[in-house]
Amino acid sequence: MWSLQNLLFILCISLRCATSAVGVLNVTGYLRREVNISCSYDPGYESYEKYLCKNSCGRGDVLITTTNPVKYKYMIHDDKIARIFTTTISDLRSMDAGKYWCGVKKFLKDVYTEVELKLVKDHCCDTVTKILNYQGYSESISCPYEHQYQNSLKYICRGNRPSTCLQQALITSDNKENGRFRLDDDKMLKKFTVNITSLSQEDSGYYLCGVRRNFAHNVFSAVLLEVEEFCCVKSTKINGTVGHPLTLQCPYPSQHRDNRKFLCKGDQHNSCTDMLKNQSRFTLQDASSSTFIVIISKLEAADAGTYWCGSDSQWRVGNYTKIQLSALYVIPPVLLLICILVLVYKYRHSRIEEAVLSLQRNASRKKSSKKVIGAAQSEIYKNQGVVTSNDQSTSNVYEEVDVEVHYENLTASE
Repeated sequence: MWSLQNLLFILCISLRCATSAVGVLNVTGYLRREVNISCSYDPGYESYEKYLCKNSCGRGDVLITTTNPVKYKYMIHDDKIARIFTTTISDLRSMDAGKYWCGVKKFLKDVYTEVELKLVKDHCCDTVTKILNYQGYSESISCPYEHQYQNSLKYICRGNRPSTCLQQALITSDNKENGRFRLDDDKMLKKFTVNITSLSQEDSGYYLCGVRRNFAHNVFSAVLLEVEEFCCVKSTKINGTVGHPLTLQCPYPSQHRDNRKFLCKGDQHNSCTDMLKNQSRFTLQDASSSTFIVIISKLEAADAGTYWCGSDSQWRVGNYTKIQLSALYVIPPVLLLICILVLVYKYRHSRIEEAVLSLQRNASRKKSSKKVIGAAQSEIYKNQGVVTSNDQSTSNVYEEVDVEVHYENLTASE
């Protein structure tokens, strides 16, 4: 009897732990991030309890159920319309890697889907393609991919963190244009290209080319883009005198001898004004095979600024010169002498005014001192008068007292 009961118990456990999963669901997550494990189920199981368990899926291995959908670092959601339940595991650690089971609870026999979770670092990549370009230019970033991903979503993002790349994508194959960015997918060559126009130094940094895969981590390749300041063959500063002629020298490669030479003015090379077309005071002379000169017949104050001269209208690096021109005024000797005399006169006049003010201040101080002394003397005289008057009054009192005493003595004697 005892053996029969044990046999039935073992049979029951065996039936419950049986799996009807077909294949293994491979999922990749990033350390310290979160991962979603999505498992589908057949029609008719919408109202059944779902759960996620680990290892042998015993009673103590159940991590979370739809009956209690939030627990510790696990959260489960059952989309009954799509017949997919998804478990989110947050703050992934190395110990979270391994085998899991998506389960649908049934009488005697649960339905399982095996899941293998792999964890990788949230950093990409071991191989990085470096690209150098210059501000104001355009750059095309080429991103190859394998044949099986021809119809997958492609995208590019900044940085080197795969976990957030798709959410922060600059552009995707579903939205091929976004401001200065454009994505073109060549499925025959199995690569997509992202073109960036009007580069600036702020565009420098890491980029990730991404290809989305279902039920697995996305595929990435890394690019390091360096955008440098627009550089030139020669950068020079020149001072000119207003009203006088000035010569500017512009070197160029010997292979550009037959190219059109130019001189333009502006802070940026791609928006400067051609001075040889618009100013008759500017004359170009190309007498050698390596340098042309531009003569300004009469320099004006407004001519000061930044100039660019070269022999390549495509503005390729190394084919032009940047000139910073300052226009100065020259003061004639007579005018200079007059200015000096005026300054000397103003200096002496100011010294005289200071001396006069000093004398006036001293005189004012003397007057104030005399007034104070006079007031003090007057007060002294007043005090002396009071003292004298008091002395006289006291003397009179004494005399009256003596007379009265003498009269009283005489009366008594009679």
